Amino acid sequence: MKRVNCAAAALALLGAVLAAPSMVLADQEQTIKAFAAWQGRGQMYETGINSATFVGSFSGMIFVETDKGPLDAGFMICPAIVDVNMSDATQEGRGRCTISAKDGSRAYGEIACKGVHLVGCEGDFTFTGGTERFAGISGGGPITIRSGLHEFAATGGNTVHESAGGIIIWPKLTYKLPDAPQQ
Repeated sequence: MKRVNCAAAALALLGAVLAAPSMVLADQEQTIKAFAAWQGRGQMYETGINSATFVGSFSGMIFVETDKGPLDAGFMICPAIVDVNMSDATQEGRGRCTISAKDGSRAYGEIACKGVHLVGCEGDFTFTGGTERFAGISGGGPITIRSGLHEFAATGGNTVHESAGGIIIWPKLTYKLPDAPQQ
């Protein structure tokens, strides 16, 4: 679930940038505050003595905070992997995200975080590229991922199906777009 949380955070930030083209200025660093409500699902596998690995994805809408309230900035999806130490409930997660703006432009990013299983994690989000108006995007910032709702269904072998939901917060997401090429 926490792996899913990290990926969701990255997507939320990208969506915020994508939804507000007027906020995106070439060759100028911009900073925004964004969040995403996410839902995720996947499987938890026993991968050692006192260790388990979650493999799944999370997705949701991304919102950018403005003077007039939250602005719908797009949609994100993040496949993620979270390694859980079952003896102390610590976890480390990583994921890759795609954030799609309403105009079809996409931004890509990576999330890495550490935290407590079934609670959430803290970490970093890094932009890795984009398409159309987000081509060449760079930057990133800290993320906080929190999970709330959890549902588990045991299956045969050492697999547990898990569904969860929560929120991802980008308190200070910085990004920069390169200058448009001269023609």
